[in-house]
Amino acid sequence: MIKLFLGFICATALCVAVAQAQTSSTSTTTAAGGETTTTTTENYGTVTEYSPGASIVLSTGTGEPVHYKFGKTVTYVTADGKVIEASKIKKSSKVRVHYIKDGNDMIVDKVIYTDKD
Repeated sequence: MIKLFLGFICATALCVAVAQAQTSSTSTTTAAGGETTTTTTENYGTVTEYSPGASIVLSTGTGEPVHYKFGKTVTYVTADGKVIEASKIKKSSKVRVHYIKDGNDMIVDKVIYTDKD
């Protein structure tokens, strides 16, 4: 009975760890005629490099840092949707980026600041 209980506890802990390790989500929209496909993705991590107006690099906990380029217009918001200044983002900030794949580039159009102040 104790072995069964310990096995259950270990399995539950493993499931929780896997669920919390998920750092990205993807959604795809296809037009009715199948002509237009847009894939938008979000990824979460810690800022390791940040060049306002140019690029951001995130450590997502999956190994290599992930490099993103900024689009022409980037919106900076808090987790509850309030618009903030780009200067709020610093190295070691926790953020979620919303980006679109363009060839080999990941072009960010929104940065969500998730640090608690």
